[in-house]
Amino acid sequence: MMPEGVEADAGLARLTTIGTGGSARFLARPRSASQLKAVLAWAGEEGLDIAVIGLGSNLLVADEGYDGVALRLEGELAAIEILGNAITCGGGASLAAVVRRATEAALTGIEFGCAIPGTAGGAVRMNAGAYGSEIRDVLVSADVVSAGGTRRGGPDELEMRYRHSNVRGSEVVAQATFALARGVRDEIRARVREMQRLRSSSQPRKARTFGSVFKNPDEGPGAGALIEACGLKGHVIGGARISSVHANFIENLGDARSADVAALVSLARRCVHERFQVDLEHEVELLGPVHLD
Repeated sequence: MMPEGVEADAGLARLTTIGTGGSARFLARPRSASQLKAVLAWAGEEGLDIAVIGLGSNLLVADEGYDGVALRLEGELAAIEILGNAITCGGGASLAAVVRRATEAALTGIEFGCAIPGTAGGAVRMNAGAYGSEIRDVLVSADVVSAGGTRRGGPDELEMRYRHSNVRGSEVVAQATFALARGVRDEIRARVREMQRLRSSSQPRKARTFGSVFKNPDEGPGAGALIEACGLKGHVIGGARISSVHANFIENLGDARSADVAALVSLARRCVHERFQVDLEHEVELLGPVHLD
């Protein structure tokens, strides 16, 4: 029997920041830990793959859709609570909302999260970062749930490094606790505003994107600079375009298909390899049969 909060044949394009892709076989919106466990148990019994879609950033869904269960954490799984100098939040909590709550409480250390358009759980899973800081810098522990149970770990147990953790695709970051420090509220607000200003000036703001396409190489120029040096800024395929603001972003011009976006990802990676012998690794998560050359 299908658990509470699950719907069939749900369109995912409306739930992603780039606005492309087909439907999920099932979409689940669990609002509590018990509902989440019920969904994961049911998916396991039915032999269905699961994928957490968060706020739909950093995600490219195949035009053919996803033959599994897409998860979006809501309710208590997106709640935020402050206890002393720590913030505990559900994996579905917007990282921007976590930053706002921290700022209101005069807690510092997670201001960089204002530049990360996703959830706390997604940020833990990929060890998201910006402006020289990463989630592992402030993470105390996270609860990672699967059909087999729950494990709790900090940065070392989760093997967090640059844009990586050992959280598997079949697992869900249900809760995370961040350790912060007391600060001066006005100074924290000023830092957040400055980071937002820098982000607005260097990244496309009005276009629909999924965020950065590629991880930056360990050494040398960043992915955007390499792609720009290949002359690909502003390059269009179908309804998608490599941003003319920052070449490590791909924009939906209004009628893009995921296949158009994937073609640009493949083109950029191929051109950078041919010209600079650098192999770019994509940062965006692929859901369903997305084909990259």
